[in-house]
Amino acid sequence: MANADNPEHASAPFFSTPAMNSAILLKHRVRSDETYSFADTRQVATKIIVPFDNKDLRAGGRSFFVDQRGYHDALRNIGNYGNREMERDLNVLRVVGALPSLDPFLLREQLRGHAIECADCYFAISPADQQRMHDYVSAEIRKLIQLATGGDAEGQSSAARLAAALLSTLVDEKLEPLRRTLMMNPADFREGVFSWRGFLYYKWTMEKFWPEVVDALRAIRAMRPTGKVTGEQRSFLDATQRAIIEKVQSSGQAVRRILGVYDAAYDDLVRNQLPATFRDFLRNAPHLFVDLGEKVGVMSHIASFWSYRFPKGANATVDADELTGIFQDFSSGFSASVPGVHG
Repeated sequence: MANADNPEHASAPFFSTPAMNSAILLKHRVRSDETYSFADTRQVATKIIVPFDNKDLRAGGRSFFVDQRGYHDALRNIGNYGNREMERDLNVLRVVGALPSLDPFLLREQLRGHAIECADCYFAISPADQQRMHDYVSAEIRKLIQLATGGDAEGQSSAARLAAALLSTLVDEKLEPLRRTLMMNPADFREGVFSWRGFLYYKWTMEKFWPEVVDALRAIRAMRPTGKVTGEQRSFLDATQRAIIEKVQSSGQAVRRILGVYDAAYDDLVRNQLPATFRDFLRNAPHLFVDLGEKVGVMSHIASFWSYRFPKGANATVDADELTGIFQDFSSGFSASVPGVHG
């Protein structure tokens, strides 16, 4: 465990038992031979894997799904709760299971909204994403270097160092010049860095997957099921197809509007050297993560699932029953109801 020696990890764990606190959580596309595990029909489930050996993941582990049949018994047995109460961990998993993705910023704010506090180390950006984000963040903050350092540490290397510091879960002396520039106390600054990191993450994510979303929408619009299609199915598929496309387009516009608020505040800091605007934005930013993260998560899921199920260059065929299930899954990610979908 990367944070086993971190005191925050021990004082504010994600789960209440050591077994669950070493678990791997992921969003899992439900395979046809797994559908029997659930009382309802779903395309994606939250899977929990508890390794047999934390130091050697190749040894395998025990796994189960949130809300599978016998879910509470599976959690109690695999989590080794003994006489411990499971209610807190059930609440954590209820939040996790309802999210469209496990991105760190959305997850933390949703847990906080349910009065569940966990150490910041649980919400780190993955090493792979950190590497991919590094160049993007360096370019984003290069304009800030002169202002943040008083002009004595300009250039590519300075931007790279500041980018690395922003992407780290630790807020240390490397960011002290920035804290002084923004005139924030250490506690507020630590929270502000998390917010800034979140908006950089969502900007990068949106630029990365939006072309895939556009491709998926074109394919969804053109998709026609093979085989027999009843009149009721045709009516549902046509209405839901239109609704999904409209919802995704609307969500994309809403995400760009929210990111525009960040861009305006950051521009005021860099161009006009007015730290108060950006400081106030960072203090008020966390509540935007929920809306932003949910919309990005739903769109990302649609794009990734579509490309997984219908790879480019492959013969894209699907019958009416399967396409109905896919569209129901896509529709369920949006807060507003979609015609023909209830739940």
